[in-house]
Amino acid sequence: MHMKLFRPAIAMIELIFAIVIMGIVMMSAPMLISTASKSGYVALQQEGINEAASRINMIMGYAWDENNTNDTYIPPILHVTHGASDLNVSDNNTSRRTGTPEESQRTYILSDLNNSNLFATPPASLGKDGNASEIEDDMDDFIGNISLTEVATASIDYIEKASININTNVSYIKDNPTGTATNYNAKTISFEPFRAESTGSTNIKFINVTLTSSAGVDELNKTIVLKAFSSNIGGYTLKERTF
Repeated sequence: MHMKLFRPAIAMIELIFAIVIMGIVMMSAPMLISTASKSGYVALQQEGINEAASRINMIMGYAWDENNTNDTYIPPILHVTHGASDLNVSDNNTSRRTGTPEESQRTYILSDLNNSNLFATPPASLGKDGNASEIEDDMDDFIGNISLTEVATASIDYIEKASININTNVSYIKDNPTGTATNYNAKTISFEPFRAESTGSTNIKFINVTLTSSAGVDELNKTIVLKAFSSNIGGYTLKERTF
C-alpha cells in the first residue's frame, strides 16, 4: 500500500497578492525617498530662518548709532538731517522733544560736551566704521552678507552642498507724524515697512534681513525677508531710591 504525503504549499492567489504588494512598495520607494529629501531641505531652510531671526534680534540689541555709544553718558537723542520737524528739540533749556516728560532723561544735547550737537551717521557712511576687522558697536555695523557653512566631515554626505546666504541692510526711512491736531500727542507715526529709503538721516532706522539660497532645489529656491525698525529716542537710566 502506497501512501502519499501532501506538504502545505503557497497557493497561487497568495503568490499573486505578495507580488502585487511588493510592486506597490517598490513603486512607493522613490516617493518616500523624495519626501524624506524634501523634509531635509525644509529643515535646512528652517535653520536658515532661525539664523536670520536670531540675527535681526541681535542687531536690535545694539546701540542705535555709533554717535551715541559713549559709555560715559546716557545715550542722547541724535540730530538728523531729513527727519520730521515735529520730532526736533522743542526747548533748548531742557533739550527734550515736545511731549517728553520733564523728568525724562531722553534728551538731545549733553551739557558735558559743551552743548555741542551730535548728529546721526549719514546714509552714505552706514556700515562698518574704519575697517572690516572693527568690533561692531551699533546697528549698521552688521550691513552685509553672511553664509551658513557646513562642518567638513569626510564620512558625511550632505543633501545641500550650497550655502544659504543672509543679507542684512540698515537704512533710514521717513518718520513724518500724521494728524492735523495742534496737540502733538494726537499725532502718530505709522510705520510702513515698504517705504523708500531716505536720502538723509531720519529718526527711524529700517533693518532688512533677506534669506536666499543658491541651491538648484525647488524647495529652497525662495526669498524670505524679515523686517524690523528702531527709533532715535536716546537712552535712559533706572531711578534709584534709598530707604
